[in-house]
Amino acid sequence: MSAEAAPPRVDSPSSTGRYDRSIIEGPLRSAVWKIAWPSMLTNALGGVQGIIDHVLVGQFVGFTGNAAIGVANQIFIVVIVFIMSLFTGMSVLVARFAGAGDVEKVERTVYQAFITATGLSFLVMAPIGYFASPLLLDLVNAAPAVKQEALPFLRIMFAFSSGMLIFFMLAGALRSAGDARTPMILGVAMTALNVVFNLVLIQGLGPVPAFRTAGAAMGTCLASGLVAVYAVFKLWRGGWVVSFPRTNFGPDWTIIRSLFRFGLPTGIQGVAMNIGGVLMLAFIGSLAQSAAAQAAFAVSYGQLFSLVTWTSVGLLGAAAAVAGQNLGARQPERAEAAVHVAARIAVAGSAFIGAFFLFFPRQLLAVFGMNEPEVVEIGTQLLRVLSVSGLFIAVALTYTGGLQGTGDTRSPLYISIVSQIMVPLGICFVIQQTGTLQPMHIWVAILVGHMTRCALSMLRFNQGKWRGIAVDIGGPSRRVG
Repeated sequence: MSAEAAPPRVDSPSSTGRYDRSIIEGPLRSAVWKIAWPSMLTNALGGVQGIIDHVLVGQFVGFTGNAAIGVANQIFIVVIVFIMSLFTGMSVLVARFAGAGDVEKVERTVYQAFITATGLSFLVMAPIGYFASPLLLDLVNAAPAVKQEALPFLRIMFAFSSGMLIFFMLAGALRSAGDARTPMILGVAMTALNVVFNLVLIQGLGPVPAFRTAGAAMGTCLASGLVAVYAVFKLWRGGWVVSFPRTNFGPDWTIIRSLFRFGLPTGIQGVAMNIGGVLMLAFIGSLAQSAAAQAAFAVSYGQLFSLVTWTSVGLLGAAAAVAGQNLGARQPERAEAAVHVAARIAVAGSAFIGAFFLFFPRQLLAVFGMNEPEVVEIGTQLLRVLSVSGLFIAVALTYTGGLQGTGDTRSPLYISIVSQIMVPLGICFVIQQTGTLQPMHIWVAILVGHMTRCALSMLRFNQGKWRGIAVDIGGPSRRVG
C-alpha cells in the first residue's frame, strides 16, 4: 500500500509533544516512578492470570491438569524467550531514538520488531512447536496422564501465541517511549477476557463443551489475540506514542540485525536461568526432606517471592526506559542518576515486603494451606533468608535494567551465568560431595547468588562503559522537539 492510499492518521500527540519530555527534563524520581508503577501492576496481573489458570484447572480437571500446565509452560517459556528477546533489542532502540526525539526511527523499529516477531511465530514456532511437542514432553519425563492433558495445551500455545507476542512487543515499545499506562490498561483488559474465556472453555458452559486443560490455552490465546488485533489497528491508525510507519513495509535487515544484536543475549540469559532453576530443583529433590522442601520452595520462592520480583522487574523496565531515553538525549549523567534512583526505590520496596517474610512467615504459609510442621519449618527458614535476599536481587535487577536500556545486554548475560548458575549450584555441589546437603544450605546458596549478582551488576554499571555504545539504524530521521 502506498503512502497516498493510506487512511488518514490520528496522531493525538502534537509534533512537538510526541514523547513525554519530563523523562529527560523533569525530576528523576517522578520519571522513574511514572514508568515503574504501571509496569509493576502489569506484571502482577500477569502473575495473577497464571494463578487463576491453575485454580480453575485444579478445580475442574484436578491436579493432573495443574501438572500439565506447569510442565507445558516450562517448555513454552524456554522456547518463547528467544523470540521475546527481540523486544529487548527493540526497547533499546526505541528508548534511544525517543530520547533523541527521532519519530521516524522509532516507527521503523517498532514495525520491524512486529513483522519479525509475527514471522517467527507463524513460520517457525507454530509448525515446529506443534510437531515437536510430544518429543519435548518426553524430554521432561511427563507422566502419561500429564502428557495427555499437556499435549493439546502446548500445541495450542505454540500455534496461536502470536497475539501474546504482539502484546509484549507493544508493551515494551510503549514503555520505552515513555507510556507505561496504556500497556497496563490493555493488560487489565486481557486478564479480564482470559478469566471469562477460561470459565467458559475449561468447564464448558451451555452449548460450549468442556475443553479441560486445553481450554486454558484457548482462553489465553483468544484474549491475547483480541487485544493484539486492537493493538495492530491502533499502531496503524495512530493515536499512541508509537505507531507504524506509512511507507517501506518490507523487512529492513539493518534494523532486524540490531534487534538480534541487542536482544539475543537477553534470550540466552533467560534460557540459562531457566536451566539453572531446573538444576536447583534437582538439588532440592535430592534432599532427605525433598517433598517438604519442594512444597516450601514452590510457595515461598515461586509465589511469595514473586512479590519482590514483580516490583523489581517493573523497576528494571523503568530504569531501562529512563536511562535509554536520557542517553539518547545525550545526557549520560542523568541516565546514570536515574538507575541509582530506581535502585533506591527497589531497596525500599523489597525491604517492606521482606519485613513480612521475616516477621510473619508462618502466617503467610498458612494462607496457602501449609500447616504441616516440617513444611512450615523449612518454609520459615526460606522466607527469612529471602527477606534479605530480596534486597540484593531488587537492586541487581534495577542495574540490569540500566545496562540493558543503554545497550549493554551482554554483561547481564555473563553476570547471570556466574551468579545464578555457577555460584549457587557450585555451592550445593561442593556441600553435597563433602557432606550432607540440607535445605538451609540451598537457601543460603540462593542468597549468595543474589548477593553476587547485585555486586557484579553494580560494578559493571558503575564502570560506565555503556556510555560509548552506539545505537543507530541508518536512514532518514524526523525529529520532534
